[in-house]
Amino acid sequence: MKKKVYIISHSHWDREWYIPFERHHMLLVELIDDLLEIFASDPDFNSFHLDGQTILLDDYLQVRPEKKEALQQAITDGKLHIGPFYILQDDFLISSESNVRNMLIGMEESKKWGSPVKLGYFPDTFGNMGQAPQMMQKAGLEAAAFGRGVKPIGFDNQVLEAETYSSPYSEMKWKGPDQSEIFGLLFANWYSNGNEIPAEKEAAIKFWDQKLADVEQFASTDHLLFMNGCDHQPVQKDVTKAIALANELYPDYEFIHSNFTDYLAAVQNDLPEDIGTVEGELTSQETDGWYTLANTSSARVYLKQWNTRVQRQLENIAEPLASMAYDITGKYPHDTLDYAWKTLMQNHPHDSICGCSIDDVHRGMISRFERANEVGRYVAEESVNALKTEMNTKIFPEDSFPFVVFNTNGLAKSGEAVIDVELERKTFAEGSPASLYRDLAAKEAGSYHVVDENGRVIPAQISAEAVHYDYDLPKDGFRVPHMKRYVTIRLTLRDLAAFSWQSFALVPGTAPIEQDGLANADGTVLENDLVKVEIAENGTLAITDKENQTTVDGLLNFEDTGDIANEYIYKQPEGDQAILSSDTKATVELLENHAEKAVVKLTHSIDIPVSADDLLDEEQQMVIEFRARKAGRSQETAPLTIETTVALAKNSKKVDLETTLDNQMKDHRLRVLFPTGLKVEAHEADSIYEVVKRPNTVSASWKNPTNPQHQHAFANLHDDIRGVTVGNYGLNEYEIVDSETIAVTLLRCVREMGDWGYFPTPEAQCLGEHTFNYSVEVHGAPETRYETYKHAYTAQVPFTVAQVPVQEGKLPVTKQFVEVTGNTFVPTALKRRKHDKALVLRGYNMDENEQELVLEKAEETPVLLNLLEEPMDETYTTKLAGYEIRTVGFVND
Repeated sequence: MKKKVYIISHSHWDREWYIPFERHHMLLVELIDDLLEIFASDPDFNSFHLDGQTILLDDYLQVRPEKKEALQQAITDGKLHIGPFYILQDDFLISSESNVRNMLIGMEESKKWGSPVKLGYFPDTFGNMGQAPQMMQKAGLEAAAFGRGVKPIGFDNQVLEAETYSSPYSEMKWKGPDQSEIFGLLFANWYSNGNEIPAEKEAAIKFWDQKLADVEQFASTDHLLFMNGCDHQPVQKDVTKAIALANELYPDYEFIHSNFTDYLAAVQNDLPEDIGTVEGELTSQETDGWYTLANTSSARVYLKQWNTRVQRQLENIAEPLASMAYDITGKYPHDTLDYAWKTLMQNHPHDSICGCSIDDVHRGMISRFERANEVGRYVAEESVNALKTEMNTKIFPEDSFPFVVFNTNGLAKSGEAVIDVELERKTFAEGSPASLYRDLAAKEAGSYHVVDENGRVIPAQISAEAVHYDYDLPKDGFRVPHMKRYVTIRLTLRDLAAFSWQSFALVPGTAPIEQDGLANADGTVLENDLVKVEIAENGTLAITDKENQTTVDGLLNFEDTGDIANEYIYKQPEGDQAILSSDTKATVELLENHAEKAVVKLTHSIDIPVSADDLLDEEQQMVIEFRARKAGRSQETAPLTIETTVALAKNSKKVDLETTLDNQMKDHRLRVLFPTGLKVEAHEADSIYEVVKRPNTVSASWKNPTNPQHQHAFANLHDDIRGVTVGNYGLNEYEIVDSETIAVTLLRCVREMGDWGYFPTPEAQCLGEHTFNYSVEVHGAPETRYETYKHAYTAQVPFTVAQVPVQEGKLPVTKQFVEVTGNTFVPTALKRRKHDKALVLRGYNMDENEQELVLEKAEETPVLLNLLEEPMDETYTTKLAGYEIRTVGFVND
């Protein structure tokens, strides 16, 4: 029987990378123009795979709207294969929900045109998430194709018995942590192994002799895959002629122009029994470690911070509030939210969110972040206005100023709610702005305190009265500018229930006498009933867990090193020694101290080189591979001032940290170190629908002196007695150093893009002011670590607050919209389904063990859905399997 060679034409389409989006855009238009011409003129041209992302259809029609009918015909005829995703994302650097929305919106867009390709397509993703098998299955996809993360071969295409490989073949089974299993296809010779097939005899023989041998090294069947294309590759117009020639030259093979649907059906039907299985994350851990590209998680950190902000605004604030408001309005802003999600996801391709493109690309990303964020804020504000209009606040005194606090997290949240409460306003219709301002500012200041719905006094920090300009935008009239007199209230709340709101009121009257603060006189000790934080002369922290009588010291140590590589990869110069803040003396300033909270400011000043030396510029222009560079750090130094606030709240073990600095140095990396004293073999970190367990040591083949990893909300080290969790906001890179220190990257500053040429990126030096938010929390026995994880999650989503008049209404002042009871269940979404507006709640089990999960909403019954929010055949149960991703719909009883 002949071996069968499947040739799939495609072009891997990074929408932006080494040239700006619009130049790639114009090339895409040319590509699809050519495709439509070929479809009409070459009946032997089977089809073209449009890179698994439907956004390219929108991009084309922006310029060629008149070609929509031709495009539709090509898809209907099976000539143009589309979907199943909206974009090709970097799955590690975007949130769990963002990964789902990429499938959800991608599938929806695909079905508008026809049928999507049933293949999870990750050709160039920089590593693959461990929960991909479960996610693909729950989106109706039983196969995934990827180009990175698995080592199937040895040196020079030889499988060496002395080494361990992820898979002996390019075909494999891929199993997730929950034991879900799909077919995995590795582009072992990359997704360009059939690029530019010669249509001339001598060149074709040379080409196929080598290419066939390469593929047969890895193939587990006689079905051989060749990808005819590469990055931004124009379509090969004579590919059918080249295929006809190959059939003449190689009679033992059958060469066909094909597609993924046909190839996948054939190869899966003939898989051998000894096919291998890979499990969990695919991150190239059996390689030398240099090209895992994990350091993209610290390139242009400001992008990661923006991405975190917008994701939280859409999935954790706007959508839950809109879902709550639907019960009042009967309306849900699907189109508005889809627009925001699509705008955000345009920043999620690997060369975009990874920060590894030219400066022009990343400037454009900021505009998208801002636009998506503003839409999210608008949806949230409209939803809050709808809810507060119906709240019955008559239980508060007539002369009070009620306000409501929403917890839109899916977990109970403790923390500080901050709101400006308006005491009086004067519109511009009442006088000149200046006179109105003066009149309000001249008012005699009153005394106030805060009460809850039961009249109980709630400890709060209330500012002095102030006046400022504001405006309203009525739905039925012209804008109304005004001056308002107000106070700012800071209210520390404890365990406000998931998906709930609670109301309070500012009332006239002297506040109760404040108790003693949590800090000592000079701010070097912060202490509550749970922990004691001591600040050393060098600014490091020692935290004592009072319950376990254990102390962890040396925490909060800043480390600066040189970086002579690029946006993709960190490389410390030879002989470079780390500069540590612990070698200097810090100043301590007490900023806030009362019974609910204490805050101190630490200031470090460390002298660091201003840049790399002059040799680096020459080496980069010569395109010398970074590992061969001899550049060092400049002999000229300058002080880097690092200011960090350390905050401890009553009834909390979590120490909140905020670092600000003005970076004027180049070619360096700044990290913050948290030595735990725990010498353990593995650690945990927040990943995509998974608290993933990763080894602290590397494989025997690893050569990179560092082992960077991806995270979202936290990383944790623990043993059988105690542990430490370091939370973060938009700081996606960490490393476990010496199996005991959690090192979080704050800044990584480089001057070139890297990869295949020389592309200067001066803005990747990240010059200017930066603010970083993170935390550290100690815990006891291993089962208590989950509480620290929940604290890290809820810290990412602030309380939403709004002032409400004293009024009649049908909503209670305190309510839990959906009750969530599950020790290790983390909700990631509360939204409405598009076709029927049913409430949808999604989340996952952090633990490997089965857990009890109870979800309750008044007068509605939960049913199981897949990730596309379609009903499943399975019966709903309160038993949540280990590592299970669960999507639940609520239907009327």
